[in-house]
Amino acid sequence: MEYFDSIVLAQFQLTEDIFVLTVERKGAPAAAGQFFMLKCWDRELTLMRPISIFEAEEDTLSFMYRVVGEGTRKLAELKAGDTISLLGALGTGYPIGEMHGKVALVGGGLGIPPLCQTAKELTQHGVQVDAYIGFRDQLFAVEDFEPHCQSIFISTETGSEGYKGFITDLLKPEQYDAVFTCGPEVMMRKVAALCAEKQTACWCSMEHRMACGIGACLGCSIRTTEGMKRVCKDGPVFPSKIIF
Repeated sequence: MEYFDSIVLAQFQLTEDIFVLTVERKGAPAAAGQFFMLKCWDRELTLMRPISIFEAEEDTLSFMYRVVGEGTRKLAELKAGDTISLLGALGTGYPIGEMHGKVALVGGGLGIPPLCQTAKELTQHGVQVDAYIGFRDQLFAVEDFEPHCQSIFISTETGSEGYKGFITDLLKPEQYDAVFTCGPEVMMRKVAALCAEKQTACWCSMEHRMACGIGACLGCSIRTTEGMKRVCKDGPVFPSKIIF
């Protein structure tokens, strides 16, 4: 983990407010479920912005993010050739090396992008992967899962694509050796409850406002059955049984 400057290779706008930023990897470590702190400003904004890994290739890193404030708006203004500062990779990711058999990935909204790299690494580890991805209306990133998944289940709240309703309606945890989930907390609570009922192991990637990204400020601490944990340092991935 270290600070480094990188070069923007590409910036794509997928939807009205969702972008994919690709930068030079510069040899940085990166594993499924981890994140980087990003910054492309000097004085007007002080805190870096935490963005999960969407795709990690040998020489590049890609981040899919939604423009929600001034920091992400500035990230969206970057173009090929610009310089960006990164810190990472940070946090504890999914336990890929412990997995076997068949794993379900359950994502919703901007919890979907981190599961793409997760699907890739699980497949490389010899695990069979199904993806359950839920959207409000407009789809994105589905094609990125296709090379790594046996089956992809899609839901939209509006019914414009796939199943009309919540993606948790389609999940049957008893069919899997483990479930990894990332997305809105209400969705992850439901996934955790379904897994607990069927005694299927479950890991959740928590989202929390982060200031430092390295566990120093304690601002992202959450209460667990094992005491207070820092989302940025001890997580963001936790076993569901200790957080819900």
